[in-house]
Amino acid sequence: MNCAARLVEIFGSQADVARAFQLDRAVVNNWVKSGYVPARWATEVERVTQGRISAVEILTEASAKKPVRVKSRPEHAPFGILSENDPMNQYAPAKRIHSFHPPQRTLMGPGPTEIHPRVLTTMSQPAIGYLDPVFVEMMEELKSLLRYVYQTKNPLTFPVSGPGSVGMEYCFVNMVAPGDKVIVCQNGVFGGRMVENVIRCGGVPVVIEDKWGEPIDPQKLEDALKKNRDAKIVAFVHAETSTGCQSDAKLLTQIAHRHGAMVIVDAVTSLGGTPVKVDEWEIDAIYSASQKCLSCTPGLSPVSFSERVVEHVKKRKDKIHSWFMDMNLLLGYWGATTRTYHHTAPTNALFALHEALLLIREEGLENSWARHQRHHVALKAGLESMGLKYLVKPEYQLPQMNAVLCPEGVNEAEVRKTLLNEFGIEIGAGLGPLAGKIWRFGLMGYSCRPDNVMLCLSALGSVLSDMGLPVHVGDAEAAAHDAYAKMHARDAQRKKRAA
Repeated sequence: MNCAARLVEIFGSQADVARAFQLDRAVVNNWVKSGYVPARWATEVERVTQGRISAVEILTEASAKKPVRVKSRPEHAPFGILSENDPMNQYAPAKRIHSFHPPQRTLMGPGPTEIHPRVLTTMSQPAIGYLDPVFVEMMEELKSLLRYVYQTKNPLTFPVSGPGSVGMEYCFVNMVAPGDKVIVCQNGVFGGRMVENVIRCGGVPVVIEDKWGEPIDPQKLEDALKKNRDAKIVAFVHAETSTGCQSDAKLLTQIAHRHGAMVIVDAVTSLGGTPVKVDEWEIDAIYSASQKCLSCTPGLSPVSFSERVVEHVKKRKDKIHSWFMDMNLLLGYWGATTRTYHHTAPTNALFALHEALLLIREEGLENSWARHQRHHVALKAGLESMGLKYLVKPEYQLPQMNAVLCPEGVNEAEVRKTLLNEFGIEIGAGLGPLAGKIWRFGLMGYSCRPDNVMLCLSALGSVLSDMGLPVHVGDAEAAAHDAYAKMHARDAQRKKRAA
């Protein structure tokens, strides 16, 4: 019996399989007719069936039914392939290049994350024109889904075509005019990039520095605003990816507003993983990235702007110093009126973001936040059982980005290399002054799952034990299981009291 038929046997019918995997029944029917489940569904099938059908079985069967054609051209060149004597060959690659097939990795670093099979499937759909009425309708749905995850009613909420760094630059280039004073709070790598953006926009940066691994000090911001009463903007990182530290975005925004300044907030790592409430916190401008807790393909940066910011940009007398990122031009492309051509949108990436956001809407935003917290608690219990310590104090720790200090005498790069080569697990290294001193364990989006937590702890324990550390293999997994059990018991008690 093939894996597709086994799925039907396990769940009872094709309709039940479709419901379990949140798919159209026609997709499941195609699996049954073709006699195999596509390889990209391997990990999801293993998770949903709780191991009754393993990922290896799916991959083996799919490979046998539909072998991957590794080479992009045959050994003997057919008609149309240049001969060795063709003069154009002087520009051809020196080696034979084959089709690219990336290995299967467990992504537990600072990003990108693993991508849900539904998102991968959606991304592979046929391309359509970016002014096609069907695409325009999808754009409106996409904006409404983004407003949901940002918890805002801002009309100007949309994805910029480019990574999170483009979202950052988009905010600064539109809001900062030459000569404007901008207070930048820096407690990690990305606060430093904000300073660079202010300088490149011709602004005057006033930098508030805090120790890496500590949150932004609200009193320092208060003092800086009192000394710089002409400051127009305050910029800060809500969740600093380089340290795993979270600052109080609501309080910092309130302080800025008391002094008449607008805020630019970096929510690249926080959006979808921890609470971000744009309207409640009265944030003026905010940006994020598609490849972190939204768990989509890299290359899109969701942004949201208050009406106050839109009016501020419209009133600027100078030209925005970037044609591509001029908000006034993009208003006609992403606005609610008739679309005007601006650039060729990355249609298939936008399909993927639409599906990724839909998954969060189906799960429920608060449930997504709770999931990231739950698996963080289990991972933390396991890591601490090995004697590892966190860089950040508990009250400021990001559940989705766990910065852990490397033990003395351990080659941190060798640990990462071994995890990747022997277990297929990717974790992140430290940046800047933290290089060689920390590991960064990401639990974001689709990567934030109990099987990843347990695999990571098991693999890390094995590697550290082999390196001579007093780590008893199995203790970390037991600590994580115990943490899960306690959380489950507390949840059950809460539900019982609520009933």
